[in-house]
Amino acid sequence: MDRRRTGWDVVLGILLLLAGLFVLGNAVIATFLSVLFLGWLAIGSGVVTLVGAFVRRESGISWSAALGGAVLIVLGVIIVRDPLAGAAGLTLLAGALFLAVGLARLFAAAQVPSARAVLIVSGILSVVLGLIVLFNLRIAVPSLLGLLLGIQILVEGATILVAGRLRPTSVTAS
Repeated sequence: MDRRRTGWDVVLGILLLLAGLFVLGNAVIATFLSVLFLGWLAIGSGVVTLVGAFVRRESGISWSAALGGAVLIVLGVIIVRDPLAGAAGLTLLAGALFLAVGLARLFAAAQVPSARAVLIVSGILSVVLGLIVLFNLRIAVPSLLGLLLGIQILVEGATILVAGRLRPTSVTAS
């Protein structure tokens, strides 16, 4: 694999940067739409998993897959019916993940002397971010997921603009 940048990568990078700025400017709407998208995705995945569990009759019905599909369908319906509750759950999960990752980095700093400073700084920042989210859920729920999505789109656009994308290297016959 080789990392190269073409003219299309520059165009895609600029479009992603503009899309990221648009999403950041409309973080509440982006949160709502992303929660709805995840809800419908859960419903679709649940239906496919549930049907797949019963279609494979020759190997026996996989009851764990059927149960997982049913749970995904129920979860998706709950999220689609009440996107605010879905956003609250996902925001709570994001805050808990920030906190857990930060604590893990702080504990890892004691084990990795060569990267201790970086792990401590990033760990403290993650813990603080997690605590801010968890203690301010009323403020974070409507916009956090949209902000994270916008930041991710901006980072992706900047990466493609600067570094290009991975492409298979051409093998020459010798």
